[in-house]
Amino acid sequence: MKKVTVSSVLAVMMVLGLSTIALASDAGSAPAGDTNLALICIAAAMSVGVAALGCGIGMGTGIGGACSGIARNPEASGKIQVNMIIGLALIESLTIYGLVISLILLYANPLLG
Repeated sequence: MKKVTVSSVLAVMMVLGLSTIALASDAGSAPAGDTNLALICIAAAMSVGVAALGCGIGMGTGIGGACSGIARNPEASGKIQVNMIIGLALIESLTIYGLVISLILLYANPLLG
């Protein structure tokens, strides 16, 4: 487990270190609007992607727990199912919040309009 943690930290440090080099550009190489536009598009894609990834993991865990609960106690399946559906709806709302943030980034931007 320690190897996974250390390698994850090193990967994040490498990405952060290389991003400063990638974003450092000469003043005349590209207009500032193009660079900002690319960063806004990447941020919009990341907001939806990270939200969907996290919510997908949460939904899988919730459904797995509900299925094991129903398998252990079939008489309580009605209550477990209702709570599971409410929980899944709340988790799905977090993904919709990520979508709203990406739409705000894309359409409420003076560079795109």
